[in-house]
Amino acid sequence: MFASFMINTWAVATIVAPVAGVVGFFVVLRGSAFPAHAIPKGAFAGAAGAALLGISTLLGLAVFSLLGALGIGFLGRRARQDVATALALVMMLALGAAFLSRTTEYEPEIYSLLFGEVLGVSTTQLLPVAALGAACIAAIIVLYRPLSLSSAVPEIAEARGVSGRRIEICFLIVVALATAMTVPVVGALLIFSLMIGPPAAARSLTSRPVLAMLLSVVIALVTVWVAIAASYEVNWPVGFFVGTLSALSYAAGRGWAAWQRSHATAAAAVVPHAVARSA
Repeated sequence: MFASFMINTWAVATIVAPVAGVVGFFVVLRGSAFPAHAIPKGAFAGAAGAALLGISTLLGLAVFSLLGALGIGFLGRRARQDVATALALVMMLALGAAFLSRTTEYEPEIYSLLFGEVLGVSTTQLLPVAALGAACIAAIIVLYRPLSLSSAVPEIAEARGVSGRRIEICFLIVVALATAMTVPVVGALLIFSLMIGPPAAARSLTSRPVLAMLLSVVIALVTVWVAIAASYEVNWPVGFFVGTLSALSYAAGRGWAAWQRSHATAAAAVVPHAVARSA
């Protein structure tokens, strides 16, 4: 699994996981799981269109991810965000169906974009993925304070002059960029699992934002590395293992949080009893 032909996969996975962990933290914090689920599905239409035209699928992913994010953001101004997200998803899926109906020459690539593929990462994708990853991290750094404030206490953010709609559109664009860089590794159908499972598990372990983001990155890295190794060994889609491990990490995080709560409750019940006995 560490042969020369696997170097690209390990390199891209090591770039993708931290970005998914950081962006996913705010996806979970803002309750934006549906857009994080919808944008990759719609972006797949861009990959199908790029395959039909014979151009880079990464370019198609990026363009349709941005279009989907902007569509959700602007439609959400006049309608509920879940409705706007569903409408944007339906429109892009319709385009994807049309593109796929016009070609039968790219089945292996389309399969890898849907489900992820250990050997599906080419050398030409390394630099674009690294550039998109750097752009995502830079955007999160710039947006960190207003994004955190509008995510945790939107009313106070509005009172301080932070536009919730503007921040929402900016954040959706970041999600779109993260989608474009992550799809070739994880696959469009299960990409949101990497942006939801590790961050949700991290939030179950701690309420401190910076520590939660660091834990999210660590869990995402371990998830992707183990998924790639397992996929290489058994020849199953890497997306399957990413989804399964993400769900297990979240279940473990919730279990730990429940144990901590029960332990704290038991300790709180013991203290008054001990005080009463000493009195």
